[in-house]
Amino acid sequence: MTDAAVDRPRLDAARLRRWLPVYGVYVALVALFAFNAVFTERFLLWENVRIQLVQVAPVVIVALGMAVVIGTEGIDLSVGSVMALAAAIVPIYLGYGAAPAVLMALVGGLVVGLVNGGLVAYVGMQPIVATLALLVAGRGVALVLSGGQLKEIRNPDLIALGSTDLAGLPVSVWLAVALTVVIGFLVRRTVFGRRLVAVGGNRRAADLAGLPVRRVLIGVYVLSALLAAVAGVLAVARIQSSDASQVGLLYELSAITAVVVGGTPLTGGRVRVLGTVAGALLMQLVIATMIKHDLKPSIAEMVQAVIILVAVYAARERRAR
Repeated sequence: MTDAAVDRPRLDAARLRRWLPVYGVYVALVALFAFNAVFTERFLLWENVRIQLVQVAPVVIVALGMAVVIGTEGIDLSVGSVMALAAAIVPIYLGYGAAPAVLMALVGGLVVGLVNGGLVAYVGMQPIVATLALLVAGRGVALVLSGGQLKEIRNPDLIALGSTDLAGLPVSVWLAVALTVVIGFLVRRTVFGRRLVAVGGNRRAADLAGLPVRRVLIGVYVLSALLAAVAGVLAVARIQSSDASQVGLLYELSAITAVVVGGTPLTGGRVRVLGTVAGALLMQLVIATMIKHDLKPSIAEMVQAVIILVAVYAARERRAR
């Protein structure tokens, strides 16, 4: 056997390792969609498609913020608590109108983002430690603000965010699409995007090169918190109530899963925006498929775990190259 024949399988394996983290999520999404189109009853009905899009929209929004944080080799475990905090703030200021209430909810997210970014950039805390503290404290503050009670939302302007359709699609879905375009442009076409990728690739080298590493780190955590606050407002508008104990619960895990499955490595230095959206859609479709076929929730969780392990392994192989 010639050397070329021996090397060919190695080259094919290397190409697969490079290809899988980038395109694997799209292939899996198309394959699962095709399976449901054939074997799942009423799957292609618009009512079902609409429900899936509405459910995945806030996950996409939160995951976009998580992606830019992970791009700097960080993590933000506080996003679910930020959603709860935003949900708790909205009823307090709703008497002044929907716009002031939403604005104050975003201010709450901004404050959490500044705290997270400051702890990571200036205090030097590990991101997982800093954001874990805000995960606990943020929901605690939300529960204090809400008095631990569910509060109904009756403002028609705010409710419209969760119930109104534009050109046949819910407002929340259009907002997720718009934010995807914005984050994609930010990462690909701006100086800030190039800097965050550089910081994630090698923070020490970025610092030695004179890049504003601290400002970049604060910026990504602020952006993540703001997007989580937006998702929290949308959650309140959709369910027409504010429940600080439930809004955003475990969203940090859903967001991290979407980012990892979408091909963004946990080691930083790269952000895959469209991959993140595809990852969120894939995991939503996995859950929906399990429900439609009357499978136990435990099976769905195991399937998701396998998908995550495959995605992380593929990204590790690619990084090793």
